[in-house]
Amino acid sequence: MLFERLTVYLGLIAAMFASITSAANGGVLEEQLRAAAEHGNAAQVEAALKQGASIDARDSSGATPLLIATHKNQVAAAKVLIEAGADVNAKDRIKDSPYLYAGARGHNEILRATLAHGADLKSTNRYGGTALIPAAERGHVETVRLLIAAGVDVNHVNNLHWTALLEAILLGRGGPEHVEIVRQLVAAKADVNLADGEGVTPLQHARKRGYKQIEEILLGAGARH
Repeated sequence: MLFERLTVYLGLIAAMFASITSAANGGVLEEQLRAAAEHGNAAQVEAALKQGASIDARDSSGATPLLIATHKNQVAAAKVLIEAGADVNAKDRIKDSPYLYAGARGHNEILRATLAHGADLKSTNRYGGTALIPAAERGHVETVRLLIAAGVDVNHVNNLHWTALLEAILLGRGGPEHVEIVRQLVAAKADVNLADGEGVTPLQHARKRGYKQIEEILLGAGARH
């Protein structure tokens, strides 16, 4: 008798869990929408939406169809979703949003669309950084230009106590892309004397790494010795 009761209770718990999971992830239409977004099938995305699929239905990682499309740089599918009202700032469980991810990865067509549809320029990733900081670190020259023009704070400090300028130097390679990014940041009034959490300045980091061109840019902008 006890075994039978336990079996019933476990069955009820399993059913409740399945119901909660289903509610979070949506139904068949939502699954079709996420699959279409991942594979870049814009026509299927549009069809699923017309049939009533919830546009921001999340998967088990918390990603919306738009974030899924952004992960794969599926521009056409992403644009259909954005034009239909998908939330460009909806974050998954690791605090990535379509806007933040597009900026970090240099997916510029999707980034432009998110900027035109309400991207929160002050939103931050799991490291406490804006979209500009990883874009600068990874050498995405055009992405940095877009984000500066949009008005992202060039002096925002992340949880590591680094700015976009510091990351371009600390985590960059000192090549043409990062030199150009440093030039752009300086032109946008990045504080060339804003040090990291240990008091080391951008100029000191550039000198330590032998980045002569970056050193010259910083000195020309008033970096202190």
